[in-house]
Amino acid sequence: MTARIALVPDQHGRGGRLHRLTEAGEPVGGPLRTAELAATVAELEAAERPRWVWAAAESGYTPLLAALPRRLARCHDLRLVESLLLAHEGRWGAPRSLGAAWCRLRGLPVPADLPEHGAGEAQDTLFAPDRLQLPPGTDPLAAVLAVHAEQQRRLAAVEGPAERSRFRLLAAAESAGALAACEMAADGLPWRVEVHDALLTELLGPRPAIPGTQPAKLAELATQLQQALGAKPFNPDSHTQVIKAFADQGVRLNSTRSWELRTVDHPAAELMIRYKELARIHAAHGWAWQDAWVRGGRFRPEYVVGGVVSGRWASRGGGALQIPRMLRRAAVADPGWLLVVADGAQLEPRVLAALSQDPALARSAAGGDLYQALAATAFRGDRAKAKLGLLGAMYGQTSGDIGPLLATLRQRYPAAMGYVEAAARTGEEGGVVRSRLGRPCPPPSDAWLDMAEAATGEDLQSGRSTRARGRFTRNFVIQASAADWALALLAALRRRLAELAPEPHLVFFQHDEVVVHTPAALAEQVGAAIAAAAEEATGLVFAGTPVVFPMSTAVVECYADAK
Repeated sequence: MTARIALVPDQHGRGGRLHRLTEAGEPVGGPLRTAELAATVAELEAAERPRWVWAAAESGYTPLLAALPRRLARCHDLRLVESLLLAHEGRWGAPRSLGAAWCRLRGLPVPADLPEHGAGEAQDTLFAPDRLQLPPGTDPLAAVLAVHAEQQRRLAAVEGPAERSRFRLLAAAESAGALAACEMAADGLPWRVEVHDALLTELLGPRPAIPGTQPAKLAELATQLQQALGAKPFNPDSHTQVIKAFADQGVRLNSTRSWELRTVDHPAAELMIRYKELARIHAAHGWAWQDAWVRGGRFRPEYVVGGVVSGRWASRGGGALQIPRMLRRAAVADPGWLLVVADGAQLEPRVLAALSQDPALARSAAGGDLYQALAATAFRGDRAKAKLGLLGAMYGQTSGDIGPLLATLRQRYPAAMGYVEAAARTGEEGGVVRSRLGRPCPPPSDAWLDMAEAATGEDLQSGRSTRARGRFTRNFVIQASAADWALALLAALRRRLAELAPEPHLVFFQHDEVVVHTPAALAEQVGAAIAAAAEEATGLVFAGTPVVFPMSTAVVECYADAK
């Protein structure tokens, strides 16, 4: 079995303490103190490749990264695993810090989790006792040992051998994701500031000399918009004032969303759409964003592993998961290097095929374009209808012309349709559904349960709320299982990249897409590593499935050229 070593950095300085553990979490021997933690960790990693146990990767791994000759292979992240276990046990939202887990073990008052640190916060604050939330005088290493042992006991108590095995895989994959997140923040996505500046200048005008003022082109567009709506001054960034300005011209709007504005026959509508697009770029990815998030020629976002209830990642500022396509021209590989960009082709429909074990849908998902294969067997070659119908089934869409498409899918793919409809019924009845590896969805709120209990058959509001929860659970089983697969992919890919020299860097991850920055000579090997990692992830998460999970891969100098 893999050796485990608990690790606690000193609050200040380069040292720390280590303690060997059995797989069950029992201490072996006594603690080891070292004045050079990175050197000691590197030596143990090379000799034993242990699973490192720490309170959180940000405090245990990030401070070591720059000094380590090689990336660490595996870890057990107590904070992330605690979050998974609490959700599995029905204790959604309970604090998950080391201190919270320690206090629950000791029957002490449980401290609330602190807000996550933000960009620019001093790195050494990650080691502070209030970050771990331990009671004064508590030995952090003793807390790590006790919480880890208790987590191992709780993992072993998951009911059912298959369920237990999958949940252990989820805990390991979530922890591997923490390693990847720290590494991607440290390595960063190559980012050409001069290209970004040129793009912003072309779109918005020169950077304003006074911070907080609008760029020239955006200000000019605001003036044109006001003139088109009667020249009466209003704030184009105010939802309420925009609706009133249109109303003064006899145009009724329910919102300022672009899709609604596109239905409006008024010259100001197109101006408003353009203003919204440019204002969003200026606010979310403009010069202030560049100052905060681009350092040393790299975009360095802070990823939040499992930041969404489905297991998808989020980002802590920086908008890493929503980089506008036009600004991806600034993501350019270093000289002599390339970007290998790969994403899962039609991932969620393939996940449905694997989850439901529907033989007909599995045949359609056996390779190539799933929607085209679906169209050929069920929709007389009409790919658009096949895609609309399947997405409607997964997301609970029932309005418009989708009814006949769903009827066709029920007839041709009864197991797949039955799977998502069973998940929807569970949600509508107030139940909880789980991903393939066992990540549960949040339970309904007390207010939802009270409404459902008091409702009559004609209660419109309750009916809407019930259907909304059904749509949520219908998609949760698919999206969360896709997140399971993506985590396994990341873990497998990290391991394969570490075997190449000079080592390529995984520099970006977005749901089902990865970007690897690699020496040009290794690009072909990186592509092969991604394909092999996808195959390994499929075998781990959906063992025995005939469904293929292909990765669409592009090798480019500029991220924008990948799609």
